[in-house]
Amino acid sequence: MLFCKIDLLDENMCYQRDRYVGIRDGRIAYIGTKRPQENFGECYDGNHKLLMPGFVNAHSHSPMTLLRGYAENLALADWLNTRVFPFESKLTDEAIHHGALLAAAEMLRFGVTSATDMYFGGQAICEAFLKAGLKINLSIAPTCSDQTDLWDLPEYREAREIYAEYHGAGEGRIKIDMSIHAEYTSTPKVVGQMAEAVKGLGARMHVHLSETKAEQEACKERHGKTPARYFYDLGLFDVPATAAHCVWIEGEDFDILKEKGVTVANCPVSNLKLASGFCPVPRLLEKGINVGIGTDGAASNNSLNMLEEVKLFGILYKGVTGDPTVVTPAQALYAATRGGACSQGREDCGLVKEGFKADLIVVDTDRPYLHPRHDLACNLVYAGQGSDVTLTMVDGRVLYRDGEYTTLDYEKVVRDAEQSTSAILAQL
Repeated sequence: MLFCKIDLLDENMCYQRDRYVGIRDGRIAYIGTKRPQENFGECYDGNHKLLMPGFVNAHSHSPMTLLRGYAENLALADWLNTRVFPFESKLTDEAIHHGALLAAAEMLRFGVTSATDMYFGGQAICEAFLKAGLKINLSIAPTCSDQTDLWDLPEYREAREIYAEYHGAGEGRIKIDMSIHAEYTSTPKVVGQMAEAVKGLGARMHVHLSETKAEQEACKERHGKTPARYFYDLGLFDVPATAAHCVWIEGEDFDILKEKGVTVANCPVSNLKLASGFCPVPRLLEKGINVGIGTDGAASNNSLNMLEEVKLFGILYKGVTGDPTVVTPAQALYAATRGGACSQGREDCGLVKEGFKADLIVVDTDRPYLHPRHDLACNLVYAGQGSDVTLTMVDGRVLYRDGEYTTLDYEKVVRDAEQSTSAILAQL
């Protein structure tokens, strides 16, 4: 495909007008002001359109679409124990598959090209994302409250099984990471064993970190240290890691994350909705810590709309700090695209740049709230809507275009998800 006379956000997130962008063999082969001589196939009319990197959802739980609107107006502990865990105990692999397909459809509609997901039922999720054509870094998170060894935990056995079967599947679109759910759902023994196992595999790590004040303080009472220091001392951050939330990190936690190159997956909507607080993003950026943006699950958000996250990411910290200069639009867009791609170990993704994977989206800029164009990047962050996305492409393959999906039967996806939800509710 050749995008013809289309505006774009370049590799520095700067606005460029009337460019030609050629896609060949799943990569960006040409960017220029003149039409290339090479035939790239279909010429996509770029009039009133913006080409940009696809969003990377840096922390999600895709099958939780089935719980959208089910657990509301509760603090995290009550939310989990009285609503979420009972519902999840009834999930079948089929239901997980249906929930993941619904999430994939929603992500494609909102311009998400890749997600970092943590859940269970890994085979069902991998098959859903393979069908949809999206990229995913998937991890299965063991939990443990006794002296059981890691390798005797069913979640770890499942993680190793799907790693063997799916890591690198779909021409590399599927990556299997390892995971610890959180400090409060693990033991030092299991965390230490996981740290050694992950280093042996050469895999990446995904963990919840300091999501609530109660979690932070309880860890200090139990271990005399913060969750970040706890995981650091046990070696969990000795491999590339993504730490979700980081709302209550403090003191030396920032230095630990910087030293180990840990990416923070900020989930602003979910953290505010659950009254957990907000991640100290300005300080993370000052420290040079990589930050990505995630939606969390649809049960606590309640959408997978990344542009909604981007706007909140871009304005929340201005109000919190009293400084309107913190977190620029370019930083917000970088976190939602390149920052997330780097957290997944996808170094050739997340930028509109020659040689990079063609994980791209097109935004319709002929909207009243995107005019006038003093700075289109600012307009996108502060006024753009997820519904402005008109095309989503992964590895050069168009997966969503003008309301139509090329890999999914949308009506069937919705019907199956509704039926799975109804079947679970009948058991509760």
